[in-house]
Amino acid sequence: MPPLIAVFAGLAAVDITAVAAGWPVLEWLSKPLLAPVLALHLWFTTGRRHAAVLAGLGFAAAGDIALLLPGAGAFAVGLGFFLGAQICWTAAFVRAGAVAHLRSHRSLCVGYLAAWSAAVVVLAPALGPGMALALTLYSLALVVMAGTAHTMGRRAAWGGAVFVASDLLIGLGAAGVDFAGRSLLVMPTYTIALFLLVTAFTADAVRTVQAGGRAAVPSSAAVPIVSSADRRAGRAK
Repeated sequence: MPPLIAVFAGLAAVDITAVAAGWPVLEWLSKPLLAPVLALHLWFTTGRRHAAVLAGLGFAAAGDIALLLPGAGAFAVGLGFFLGAQICWTAAFVRAGAVAHLRSHRSLCVGYLAAWSAAVVVLAPALGPGMALALTLYSLALVVMAGTAHTMGRRAAWGGAVFVASDLLIGLGAAGVDFAGRSLLVMPTYTIALFLLVTAFTADAVRTVQAGGRAAVPSSAAVPIVSSADRRAGRAK
C-alpha cells in the first residue's frame, strides 16, 4: 500500500470514529487532511498531468473545512466549494474522453438523469425555495460527474456512484427524511468515493511502474509524506 494511501486510510478511520463518538475536536484534526493527502498521492504519482483533479481536491478540502462550521451560511459555502470540485472532476473526465464514451452509452445518461429527476421531485418540496434550487443545481453537477466518470473504468464509475449515494444521504437528512444509521453512513461513503476517484487516475501510472516501465514522475513518487447535522456540516462526517 502506498504510504499516502495508508495515511489517508488512517485519517478516514479516525474521522469516522470521531463522528460516531461525537468528538468534534478529533474531526477537526482529521477531516480537513483527507483530500489534501489524496492530492499529494496523486501529485507524487502522476505529477501535473491531472491538474483538474488536484484542483477538485482543493475545493473538496475547502468544502470540508467550511462545513465543519455550524449554520446555514457555512453549509451554503461548503456546497459552493463542492460544486467547484464536481466541475473540476467532470472536466478531467471530459478530457479523458467522456463525451465520446457517453455518446455510445446513452442509456447511462438516461439512468443518471432519471435518478436525479426522481430525487429532486421527492426532496425539493420539503426544502425552502433557496435550498431546493441550490441542491438541485449541485446534484445535477454531481450526477454529471458520476456519469462522465465511467470513461475511466469501473473504479472511477463506482467512485462517482458512491459519491452520489453519500450526498443523497445528506439530501435526505436536509429534507427531514431519516433512518437509523443514515448520518453515520455519510462519512464512510464519502471517503470511499474520494479514494476510488483519485486512484482511478493513478492506476495507470502504478501499473506502468510495476511493469518496470518509466514512471510518470521522477523518484519523488516513492517518497513517503507523511464533513449542521450532516457530513458537510461536520457532524455526519
